[in-house]
This record gives sequence, structure tokens and C-alpha cells, in this order.
Amino acid sequence: MTRCRRRIHLDNDPQAASEPRALPDPALEQRRADAAEHRARIAAELAGALGEGWHSVPEGDRASRIAATAELVEAGVPVIGNAALPQDPAGRRGAAELLVRVPGGGYAPVIVVRHRVTDPGSGAFTTPLREPWPALAAPDPARKVRSQPRDLLRLAHLVRMLQAAGWAPAADVQGSDVGGVVGLDADVVVWHDLRAGHWPGLRSTMDEYDARFVDREAVARAAAAGGPALAAPSRVLECRSCPWWPTCETVLSQARDVSLVVRGETAVALREAGIRTVDELAALDPTGEPPVALPGMAFADTVALARGWGRGLAVVRRVPRVPVRRADVEVDVDMESFGESGAYLWGALLTLPGGVREGDDVLGPEGYRSFATWEPVPTEDEARSFAEFWTWLSRVRARAAETGRTFAAYCYNEQAENRWLLGSARRFAGRPGIPPIAEVEEFIAADSWVDLFAVVNDWFLCAQGKGLKKVAPVAGFAWRDPEAGGENSMRWYRDAVGMDGEEPDPAQRMRLLEYNADDVHATHALRHWMCSPSIDDVPLASEL
Repeated sequence: MTRCRRRIHLDNDPQAASEPRALPDPALEQRRADAAEHRARIAAELAGALGEGWHSVPEGDRASRIAATAELVEAGVPVIGNAALPQDPAGRRGAAELLVRVPGGGYAPVIVVRHRVTDPGSGAFTTPLREPWPALAAPDPARKVRSQPRDLLRLAHLVRMLQAAGWAPAADVQGSDVGGVVGLDADVVVWHDLRAGHWPGLRSTMDEYDARFVDREAVARAAAAGGPALAAPSRVLECRSCPWWPTCETVLSQARDVSLVVRGETAVALREAGIRTVDELAALDPTGEPPVALPGMAFADTVALARGWGRGLAVVRRVPRVPVRRADVEVDVDMESFGESGAYLWGALLTLPGGVREGDDVLGPEGYRSFATWEPVPTEDEARSFAEFWTWLSRVRARAAETGRTFAAYCYNEQAENRWLLGSARRFAGRPGIPPIAEVEEFIAADSWVDLFAVVNDWFLCAQGKGLKKVAPVAGFAWRDPEAGGENSMRWYRDAVGMDGEEPDPAQRMRLLEYNADDVHATHALRHWMCSPSIDDVPLASEL
């Protein structure tokens, strides 16, 4: 229900079997294994807490699991774990980590996921994990719901299957069209009213699901029957991880499809206006009226982006001079985390563009330094490594102020760093060296904390993507490791800490340190390049 329509077509088209696909993603397989471990831990905790109220369906083939689930439903047991639901007349298949019996009869689905489903705030409806009853759900003063459309659609899918099997609560019973999610924190169940308006236009989750199901079913049936395709390829966010991307990329590149430059809804809007190729977009007058309202990007920028793509340019300038805040004392920062589990490494590069002064030994030597924990996260040792990083950074800031010098710290896409700065301060509050949350918030809000991604986003058009590994090579920077990347670093980390039962691998620890060091040096190289005469080699959008 959440996949792109073209992927649904290719998944069901017998003739697509010979088309090229991407190699299996080892990181995806590892995430699935981690999710299975997470679900097993939750099941064990619930079994201990619920005692005779807990019944788990034994592992086995699908038919035996469905039969066992049906027996437990017929017996009216309070909670069923590892439930498998019968395929319904519409062809739906699915399973739920939990089925929870509600007063008045029938079951509500609960899914267990390995990502965060709430943020600090208030308003989410929750129950303690050990009391997974929707009738007990109450507003949580410490949590607000984090948007996870995939979870909501899965719950709606399970509700429709429960209804088809006759296992759902009656429509007028509390608990009807309700589903729960247990996230990474695993201490509460977050309950969702699937009849509430969550989607654009305040359409309910159930309405959104039903509309998508009809559409996706039609696409799949047409593909299986060998009929005309109901879904053409178009580049969207999902393409980055889709096994069919090599097939779609070939088709789109041959057609010079407009989605190679502007994806998603912008590409759809342009096609509806008759602009189907990058060349047709590039030929438009950027000073004229756009052929259709374009969501998310100025029309002139869209045309310039197409012209830059046609010339093979990775970046194009919007302005003659790119404004980048500089200082007497500069620190580049990069953080490494393992999914949602924790931040295990903070890397920093100290430079003194104005030169070393007497007393700079308080700052320590210029260069890269790391603050890491090699205990598998989440771990209390994160408090130590984060405290050491924050103490060092605070000392550098204070010394700069004491000596009358300006200070700036840089990162690339502050969303990740800010999240773990604040999250670490909250999680380890009160421990030695951990700053008050207000102190971290002051640092994040200050002009001296510079997000270079925002600079790139504001002053450049990027035809090949805005990620650091796409933009920094334009500045002449190259990573030492040819496999450097966030997904690969997850695999290296597992080996580095011995997460899979093996001995920790020192070589992988060094690999991660070098990867982090290269990231901070890439940030450093990028901002220096943006301030150098070399920036004049990048064409201006107005010159294309």
C-alpha cells in the first residue's frame, strides 16, 4: 500500500523477470533481522507480564499459523502473539504481532516496529506496554505522535482483514477501527483511531487505505494479465532503495524524462502540462509564466536545474557570492548513530583560520578528534562519550570568547546532529558532564551553529542531489573508502562492536573513525571552497 505504483506493476508482471534489478541490500536484510529481534524481546516481556492472558502462535507454515490463530480467537483469549490472518476474498494477506481482545468481543491489531513512533510533547494516546488495552488509552503528557504513514496503512490493512474474517469488534463497539503501535522505546502502546482524519483533506486512514487498495489492486491485476500498464516509471523518493531502479532508470534516461530533474508531484504537474522531458523543461522561458503551478520549487529554478542537468553540471550557483559565516575559531562536527538506537561517535575538526595564538594550548592542537563509545548502543557509556564531546566543544567556545575571537561550528544537515544533541541531553540528564537541555537549545539556536546543507539548499541548484557525498566532490574532496556511506557504516558498526556474537573487530572501528574524519574534512573542504575564487568556476543560473 505504500509502494510506488510502478513497483507494484513490475512485481506482478511476468515479463519483468528478465529486467535488471539492484543487488540485494545487506543493510535491509540486517534491519529485518534487527526488527525480528526487537519483536521477540517485546513478546518475551508481554508473556512474562500477562501470564495466562498471553498466547503465542507457534512458528510454522502459513496455513498452520492461521489455523492456530483461529483456535485462539474462537477461545476468546485476551492477547494473541504472532498472529496470522486468513487471506480475504480481496486477496489481502497479513500478520499482526499482537491481536488484543476488546470488551464486547473482537480483536484490535497491534504492530511492533523498530523505529520511533512518538516525539517529546503531548497528545498521543497511550497505554503501558504491559496493559495493551485500547479502552485504557489516555492522553500522554510526555509524548506526541510522530507521523508514520506506513504504520497507519498497515493497521488499516489488518483491520480490513479482521473484518473479513469476522474477528473485528462490532462497528458500535469501542475498539472498532482502532490499532496500536509499539515502537523502538517499547514502553507504551500508541493507539490510533483509524477513522480520524490523518491525510490531506482530513481523509481518514481507512478511507485513504481503501482508495489505495483499489488503485494498487488494479495496477497489479493489469500487470499479471499482460494488459496495458497502468503505472509508468517516474523518479520518486522510494527509487533510492527500490530493487527495480536500474530498470526504471534505463527507461527514464532513454526518454530524458522530466522526473530525472524534478521528482514527485512536481514531475506529475509538469507532465500534465505537456512538459515530459528535461529538454522541454530547459527550453522554457524562466522569466515567463509557468505552464502550471509547481509545488516546492520556483519556476525559474526548475528551468535552470534542467539546463544544468543537460550540461552535466552537479551544481549551479544562484548568486555570484555564496554567504558562508566564518570565524576566528572554527569546528566542523559530524555524528554517527546506529539507526534509532543511539549516537556512538562524535567527530570534530578544529581549525584556527586566524592563526595560532599564545595560550591556544588550552584549545589543544588543530585537527580531528573523536569521542566514541564501542559498547553496543543503546548503552550508558553514550553519556560518557557525549559528555566528553560537549565538554571539549564548550571549552573551545569559552576560550574563543575569553581571547576576543569569534567562534563557529559547522555540520551538514543539522537535523541529525540536533536530534542527538537534544536527545542525549534529555536521556542522560544529571550525569557528569551532561549539559542542561536549555544550554543545548541555546547552542542550536545560535548563529554560530551553521548548517551547510541549508547554505547549499539556499544558494545552489543541485541536479544530482544535495547530499554531502554528491556536493563535496565538486569542491575537490574524495573519501578514502570507496564504500563510504551511511548504509554501509551500519554494517561496519555491527562488526566493530561484535553485535552479532562475533568478537569486536578493531579494523572496523578504525574504518568508522576514518569515515567520520572524512565526513568532517568534507564539510571543511566544502565551506572553504564556497568562499574561494574557485566558486567562480560554477556557472550562475542566470548564465545558463
